[in-house]
Amino acid sequence: MELRVLNYFLEVAREGSITGAAKVLHISQPTLSKQLKDLEYELGSKLFVRSNYSVKLTDEGILLRKRAEDILEMANKTLEEFSNLNDITGGDVRIGCAESCHIKYLADVIKDFRVRYPGLRFHIKSGDTRQVTEDMERGLSDFAVIVEPPDLSKYNYLTLPEADVWGLLMPSDSPLAKKSAIQVEDLSGLPLIVSRQALKVDLPRWCGEKLDDLNVIGSTNLFYNGSVCVKTGLCYMLTFDRLADVSAESGLCFRPLSPVLKTQMFIIWKKYQVFTPIAEKLVEELKNRFANV
Repeated sequence: MELRVLNYFLEVAREGSITGAAKVLHISQPTLSKQLKDLEYELGSKLFVRSNYSVKLTDEGILLRKRAEDILEMANKTLEEFSNLNDITGGDVRIGCAESCHIKYLADVIKDFRVRYPGLRFHIKSGDTRQVTEDMERGLSDFAVIVEPPDLSKYNYLTLPEADVWGLLMPSDSPLAKKSAIQVEDLSGLPLIVSRQALKVDLPRWCGEKLDDLNVIGSTNLFYNGSVCVKTGLCYMLTFDRLADVSAESGLCFRPLSPVLKTQMFIIWKKYQVFTPIAEKLVEELKNRFANV
């Protein structure tokens, strides 16, 4: 299975058309069709359902699309790493990040680091702890910033200086906006959204068995889309402080939970990780900055 052919397959999947993909790839339609048929023969599976003007992925094609994206991303990262092996002044570093205002500490380090190594290019991919650690395990990122204690058998870690404070994001005209803090009883009957990770890890520390009484109507893994749902009046959101714009014009209001619930952030990387020179230097910079936290 050639990387070139996987790239052809992905382009057809994106375009939904062999004709359209052939134009994007600058190859002839018969050549592209033959490559796809050879790929299907190699895998022993039908990847597309073809009609006169379009193609649609089969279940096998959907599976290959996910695998092909991972394979090509890994191949590109490998090429980057080898091209950067002898480049001590620059190169690419990939970072998986949970959403938090305390990413500012990482940003400050990168800002100072780029003064000495202006060739550094950093690529941040946001997600929950499961997503960013999975990417790191597959070699798609160099290190990650997560919001739950790391597995010490697998990862080295540093602790960021501040913890995130949990609270309730609500429309600013909500009756609960008059309160200075939110107790679990205040949430009774409210339509709530929260991340799946928080339901499993964080909120049980705050309200214990009362978690089962909450009216959780949905989940979100990234903050912004959830905040839009709150602004429309669809729901309330349990989330970190200082992520939302809560100015008078925003239409939103945040109140902390009571008793206070905090979540610590950690920078992690795999034990025995082999870094490119620029990534190694950045990790050393992070150690110098946060080793004593």
